[in-house]
Amino acid sequence: MNNEKKRSATALTAWSTKCLVRQGATEDVAQAMAEHLVAGDLLGFRTHGLLRLRYNLQALADGTTKAAGHPRVIQSRAAIELWDADLLSGLYVLPQAVAKAIAMARDYGTGTLVVRRTQHVAALAVYLEQATSAGMLIQMMCSTPAQQVVAPFGAKSACFSPNPFAIGVPTRGQPVLLDMSLSMTAAGKVRTALAEERDLPYPALITPDGDYSCDPKTFVANPPSVLASLGGEQLGYKGTGLNLFSEFWTLALSGYGRAEAAPADSDANTVWLQVVDPTAVLSQGTFELQAEQLVAAVKSATPIHPEHPVRVPGEGALATRKRQSEEGISYSAATWRQLEWCADYCNEPLP
Repeated sequence: MNNEKKRSATALTAWSTKCLVRQGATEDVAQAMAEHLVAGDLLGFRTHGLLRLRYNLQALADGTTKAAGHPRVIQSRAAIELWDADLLSGLYVLPQAVAKAIAMARDYGTGTLVVRRTQHVAALAVYLEQATSAGMLIQMMCSTPAQQVVAPFGAKSACFSPNPFAIGVPTRGQPVLLDMSLSMTAAGKVRTALAEERDLPYPALITPDGDYSCDPKTFVANPPSVLASLGGEQLGYKGTGLNLFSEFWTLALSGYGRAEAAPADSDANTVWLQVVDPTAVLSQGTFELQAEQLVAAVKSATPIHPEHPVRVPGEGALATRKRQSEEGISYSAATWRQLEWCADYCNEPLP
């Protein structure tokens, strides 16, 4: 029996906006939060879509997430700024940060924002097209100063957060969109596997005994397992280097690391993002042509299995969004139960 539920993005955005307003968010904050959570589901980032709505509602209710306000500019030069979001939702703050970086890039060729203390940003992928649709490249890194769940290579205790990394690239066709974790998997995917009572597809966890494991139950044991750095048991030293790269550019560059993070910061993120205008160094359209040639080279590579052609990052997500925009967003029974909880909590019936 298929317990999958399907609803339109428009209906879900309107419903989740109402739920967020019920917990005190102003209309503009609630709308931005709802739109970007639903955008994550449309692209297929299930662990960072409306599955996160319950967390956001509770964080608004207990004050962990601020319901209204504006990020503060701490330091500023022509093409770089440091913001403190004062625990406003990243779903609301990051679109503003990307817009500011785009404006900088139009004037100076590039724009960089470092944003600290912005509550959970969800999927970085949902912010990329804001830049690519303006003809600009974007790269983003994110860390969580109050969280340590990822072990460096050779260790069985954690010192990193999962640290997602994302890029968006305009081409003459659809953009290239990459959103990946610098750990072997994200904590949300481990929790999803636990809820669905299945193992992870590869050993992404390190137990207190130092063994690599696929068992998500070890993640909630006492003591718990930790996430392995990208590369795992054989190549995790590469993931350690990438995690350090991320945390130098986010925690260190923001001046707000784990020593400064308060327990109330919870899932608050620090984000480094940079936008580049290719017309600062090339004539209009030249970069897009070069990017398209690179994409074509990847897609023309001979596949190992002919029934599985080679894809570029973002191709599957954009196809998923197109399908779900037409047919409705699909939700598993487990996720739908979470949305039913939100509906009861806010007294807002699901569409």
